[in-house]
Amino acid sequence: MEIWPAIDLRHGKPVRLKQGDYDRQTIFGDDPVEFAKRWQDAGAKRLHLVDLDAARGDDPERNRDAAKRIVEATGLPCQLGGGVRDEAAIKLLLGLGLTRLVVGSQALKQPAWFASMCDRYPGQLAAGIDARDGMVATDGWLETSSTPAIELAQDLRSRTANIAAIIYTDIARDGMMSGPNFDGLAQMASATDIPLVASGGVTTLEDVRQLVEMDMPAAIIGRSLYDGAMNLEDVVKIANDL
Repeated sequence: MEIWPAIDLRHGKPVRLKQGDYDRQTIFGDDPVEFAKRWQDAGAKRLHLVDLDAARGDDPERNRDAAKRIVEATGLPCQLGGGVRDEAAIKLLLGLGLTRLVVGSQALKQPAWFASMCDRYPGQLAAGIDARDGMVATDGWLETSSTPAIELAQDLRSRTANIAAIIYTDIARDGMMSGPNFDGLAQMASATDIPLVASGGVTTLEDVRQLVEMDMPAAIIGRSLYDGAMNLEDVVKIANDL
């Protein structure tokens, strides 16, 4: 199982939010490159970056600069989500050296456009499906749609074979140190043949073991690494991501 340590960026700094709430943020330092190097030294083979400013329509310039510096400092494959809403952003971000981009709101609102971008940039775009009570949430988790997450995944798969992955996040679990929604992950994994990345709530080594037993292709881990609930070295060994 691939392990993607998360670095959430706001105003160029590494932060974590609880349940996507911008008023419940913890700032972990001034320089996200320090965390990127820390995770690399602990065995990370790849990184997951989130542009929280772009996700809610704020100025993403400092976060994009931080993403570029992380790519250059580590040389690791990095994926970035948040505010990827048009082809201009896709070109700009891939031009920073990012390996993969996560498209969330626009995958729901403009599925035909997203499918066409997947075909134009095969293997470089993932669908970020964030769910609240099984329904897709959008716009930095500020809005909840009436579309079931599984239906969105199946619709996107019917439109293109070139989606790199689905990044599936249960908002209720994200940043809460409460464990993943294993049932929801299992349902999503069985809904399509798109590689699934578990995100949100991975807190203990037992959580990691259970995801491995489920044959989960990948997992994003955030707050539990920052809070010291888990050591990345142990996670990497359990996942056999060596």
